[in-house]
Amino acid sequence: MITTGQIIRCKAAVAWEAGKPLVMEEVEVAPPQKHEVRIKILFTSLCHTDVYFWEAKGQTPLFPRIFGHEAGGIVESVGEGMTDLAPGDHVLPIFTGECGDCRHCHSEESNMCDLLRINTERGGMIHDGESRFSIDGKPIYHFVGTSTFSEYTVVHSGQVAKINPEAPLDKVCIVSCGLSTGLGATLNVAKPKKGQSVAIFGLGAVGLAAAEGARMAGAGRIIGVDLNRKRFEEAKKFGVTEFVNPKDHDKPVQQVIAEMTDGGVDRSVECTGSVQAMIQAFECVHDGWGVAVLVGVPSKDDAFKTHPMNLLNERTLKGTFFGNYKPKTDIPGVVEQYMNKELEVEKFITHTVPFSEINKAFDYMLKGEGIRCIIAMGA
Repeated sequence: MITTGQIIRCKAAVAWEAGKPLVMEEVEVAPPQKHEVRIKILFTSLCHTDVYFWEAKGQTPLFPRIFGHEAGGIVESVGEGMTDLAPGDHVLPIFTGECGDCRHCHSEESNMCDLLRINTERGGMIHDGESRFSIDGKPIYHFVGTSTFSEYTVVHSGQVAKINPEAPLDKVCIVSCGLSTGLGATLNVAKPKKGQSVAIFGLGAVGLAAAEGARMAGAGRIIGVDLNRKRFEEAKKFGVTEFVNPKDHDKPVQQVIAEMTDGGVDRSVECTGSVQAMIQAFECVHDGWGVAVLVGVPSKDDAFKTHPMNLLNERTLKGTFFGNYKPKTDIPGVVEQYMNKELEVEKFITHTVPFSEINKAFDYMLKGEGIRCIIAMGA
């Protein structure tokens, strides 16, 4: 291709400072270096994690920065040492990675790669610590190694999943973060059996994906727990059969659920990050076989306690990261589940905006409107 090895000038939505609207700028995107690929982003989406760090609620604020990590695109060029990716490949960049060499990558039980595990503080590439983005010679920082709010981005090859070229990128782009996180928490970690009951705490995008996983697994009852009753109607599309709003009860929600289910649900998935919800999710599962899975990320200093008898009575508490999916190995299979009509993706997409109006996506999320907003780069 004509652009191979050359600097590409393109549009990017740059966050110059915390909480301020993104600004459309012309940026220079350097060629990929060793074990890197440069991707033409066609569709991207906004996730709560982008908003969290844009608001500088996370770790050390780093600006100016290009956010974005749920996306789909086509490989434009590859750097030195690339054998599994080539120009023209359809791909999903992922916020975490799979180097293929570390103990985690060699383990069938883990997806927490030593080299490419999510790092929200890194503003450059692993190879040399430098940014591949610049404006007038000044660096613009990367975000979680993806920075998909740019027409072109450079990503480590270990964070790139090659997918079926027939898959519509404007749909499957959302598979690269929130959807897989919730879906895998249920299918890969909670593992409900057909006919079992599942409680989902938090009915945002990740919680709805967890409910979708329960539906796909053939759960008999899917109980949605949320403080926002407006979410209940939407959740029915994802297989949720019953709803509990803790505000409506004068007793602990775990007790409410135990009474509804003759002693507790078979599985629960917590998707809020609230310590209180974590305790409720664990204590609402049935003794003897109940499994609770924590997905939501708590605040830095959070801690929770539960009586040891809850564990001794054979309840199991598990945690998960990215639904226990290995990015390069497993995510192409999630896309195939969509292609085979097992996984329903369209119902997660509630808005679409052109790249020039990306700030509207932030407005929708800040107002709690919709689930996922697709940002069409070429529109």
